Amino acid sequence: MGPSFLDPERLISAFGLIGLLAIIFAESGLLVGFFLPGDSLLFTAGLLVAGGTYLHQPLWLVCLLASAAAVAGDQFGYAFGRRFGPALFRRPDSRLFKQQNLTRARAFFARHGPRSVVLARFVPIVRTLTPIVAGAGHMHYRTFLTFNLIGGTGWACGVTILGYFLGQVAFVRSNIELILIAIVLVSLIPVGIELLRARRRTATRE
Repeated sequence: MGPSFLDPERLISAFGLIGLLAIIFAESGLLVGFFLPGDSLLFTAGLLVAGGTYLHQPLWLVCLLASAAAVAGDQFGYAFGRRFGPALFRRPDSRLFKQQNLTRARAFFARHGPRSVVLARFVPIVRTLTPIVAGAGHMHYRTFLTFNLIGGTGWACGVTILGYFLGQVAFVRSNIELILIAIVLVSLIPVGIELLRARRRTATRE
């Protein structure tokens, strides 16, 4: 599924609950965290809690702390985007952070409204960039905070609880790598759909 050092179970076995929370925080709001395995990490955490391996805390506590880490990561990303976002988008030598992307992000938020913060939470890479773009685009802070709480909590609790209950199924335990790959593929579906829509819009204009 990728470099061995990004294997979810290896990460949790090496760094425990603190490492899990640090990775969720980084993947949620730090630019360098976009490559981290957030979905598969939470799913594996739930599975390990169910099996009493590496993580010996109760499920409710893991969910609570993971939610707090996700929300805090987004809050940091928002503050970073608010402070440094416009400058990043104006960098002439940047392929990602440029004014055109900021304008598109503003249009995206205007079109989809606050729900965009919740929807982005379930899409890898997008969830890392969304709070930064929201801050750079000066999305109303209270609006961002409200929907960040909904999205961060729903994502962290939902994926962890899913791993907890599915982790008690023998087939899942025996095919964990396939299950994790399936989770990643499913989470990428919205990205694929959006790319197809963008390509169709471009073709229509031409």
